[in-house]
Amino acid sequence: MMNFFSKAPTVKEIQRQNDRDLRKAGRDLERDKANLEREEKKLEMEIKKMAKEGNNDGCKILAKQLVQLRKQKNRIYAANSKISSVQIHNKAMGANIAIAGAMGTTAKTMGNINKVMNPHQIAKDMEAFKQANAKMDMTDEMISDTLDDIMDESGDEEESAGIVNQVLDEIGIEISGKMADAPSVSRNKIGQSTTDADKDIMAQLAKLKST
Repeated sequence: MMNFFSKAPTVKEIQRQNDRDLRKAGRDLERDKANLEREEKKLEMEIKKMAKEGNNDGCKILAKQLVQLRKQKNRIYAANSKISSVQIHNKAMGANIAIAGAMGTTAKTMGNINKVMNPHQIAKDMEAFKQANAKMDMTDEMISDTLDDIMDESGDEEESAGIVNQVLDEIGIEISGKMADAPSVSRNKIGQSTTDADKDIMAQLAKLKST
């Protein structure tokens, strides 16, 4: 009973079956060729034997058989060559089918990607991003400029100058007290009196405060 629900073989399965059939046919021909070659050798030996015996009629009969046998062997060579050619064609066809299948899959995938990726929407989103990025840069620049103005107006420079002068005044007071208590005859390592060295420091401090 025929099974109407049997699954039809795929092209790849058909190609594999064809390849198996061709290999089997080639093996059968090789087996037939080997048998003919054995018969050929036997005929050659028989012809030589009859020739030695002087049996010309027998030699002619066997010679005709030998000619027919060799023709059949040549037919087998031709058939083997044809089978080899068909095998190569079958493999090439399988490769082409695989390539076609891959191209079909690629085309389908590209079609799916094109459906998902809307070029107009992508261009619109990129333009919106560009505008938002430019706006953010402008906002950041405005905030930075405003902060710079606020910092400039806060009087940090004057405050810093006041702190420096205060520190210098404290140093000056300490040095003044040191000058009052230090003996005038003491010398430092380079031969200068302590009082003279402190006077130089006071002069430098006064110079810093005036700048």
